[in-house]
Amino acid sequence: MSNFLFDEFEPVSANAWKQKIQVDLKGADYNETLLWQTEEGITVRPFYTKEDRTNSQINLPKKGYNICQTIFIDDEKIANSLAVDALKRGANAIQFKAVKKFDYKTVLHKIDVKKTTIYFKLSFLNADFQIELSNFCNSENTFFQTDIIGSLGKIGNWFINLKEDHKQLDKIISRTHNCISISGDLYQNAGANLSQQLAYSLAHANEYLNYFGKEVASKIHFNFSVGSNYFFEIAKLRAFRILWESLLNEYDVKNVEAHIFTQPSLRNKTIYDYNVNMLRTTSECMSAILGGSNTISNVSYDEMYHKSNEFGERISRNQLLILQQESYLKEAQNFADGAYYIETITNQLAEKALTIFQQIEKAGGFLHQLKAGIIQRKIQESASKEDENFNDKKIVLLGTNMQINKADTMKQDLELYPFVKQRNIKTIITPIIRKRISETVEKERLDNE
Repeated sequence: MSNFLFDEFEPVSANAWKQKIQVDLKGADYNETLLWQTEEGITVRPFYTKEDRTNSQINLPKKGYNICQTIFIDDEKIANSLAVDALKRGANAIQFKAVKKFDYKTVLHKIDVKKTTIYFKLSFLNADFQIELSNFCNSENTFFQTDIIGSLGKIGNWFINLKEDHKQLDKIISRTHNCISISGDLYQNAGANLSQQLAYSLAHANEYLNYFGKEVASKIHFNFSVGSNYFFEIAKLRAFRILWESLLNEYDVKNVEAHIFTQPSLRNKTIYDYNVNMLRTTSECMSAILGGSNTISNVSYDEMYHKSNEFGERISRNQLLILQQESYLKEAQNFADGAYYIETITNQLAEKALTIFQQIEKAGGFLHQLKAGIIQRKIQESASKEDENFNDKKIVLLGTNMQINKADTMKQDLELYPFVKQRNIKTIITPIIRKRISETVEKERLDNE
């Protein structure tokens, strides 16, 4: 008997499989019955073989992912207490969010910034404060999620103005590390399709490379959100690493790998039947893990309508801990290597995104198209298609547009306004609006409670 399990079987070609399938279809058309096309224009087949393998070499993280707890700084002592507690309970990274300057010594009290990965997401631009904070931490594990272009896209205005924002960022770049973050999560949560998310994130980063020079490449990292399209989200993150490396090769930059911070999307989360959100985020965190994220910060099931609370944050952190320790995904960054299906869609997504990227660059670059409203229009077109699919139940959100529990009421449980807020402020460009896909349905339902 052979030493190899399958040696006694004759090899089967892809054509043989297809012929067998056609026989079993009993006259039904193969292409019409079994092939389907995504919004990105990718045709998905019913099976893949080793003939589809691309053997793409992707520079994935050398170690497993960080479990991150996100904490908003309102009171410095409370923020510090929450961070210390999260680190004791399994987190090994913290994301601090702030809207104004804060006492960083109090916030970081008893936290080993050398061993703990720290992210600062500041909703303000102050070069002197950021440099001071960076010097205090003095760690390669400290990242500043500063993105002046992302802020422009999100709120429709610069922090100060174009010239001053770039001046401030230039000062930050010259004196700190890991100081620019690309807000790819913005595009996902606004409804952009996968190839658009990749292309816009790449073109977004290219604006900084063009303005500040190739030396800034090592100081750029990326924020992404992942949705419920499990295999495609894995492929998306892997595809971006291919694209980033390809772009840096054009600048003759070597040995700079993409650092990716990932969160589950809020776009598909619901306020009705909210416990289903935990199932959604678990799947999305798995996509983030297998896609090769460096750090993952889960979102709690009630984030849209409840204030920050210990229970929701503990559950979201424990989801990642279970995946890491009980599902044996601690070192899973290479698990998707060699998977025929994932490799195929990874390369197709990269190709589609590269085409869009090239079109953006030929048309004047990302910032030019953002100012002209072209990026916003493209995202809105994609979001509208997604809305149509949701209304037609081609996109299913259990408890919201399928298997609805009519006895489920939420009006009395809302601590936060869960919908897009209308702002009456003057903007220099049309902002990119993050919106959950179920908002219209939920508003109607709340009105009828």
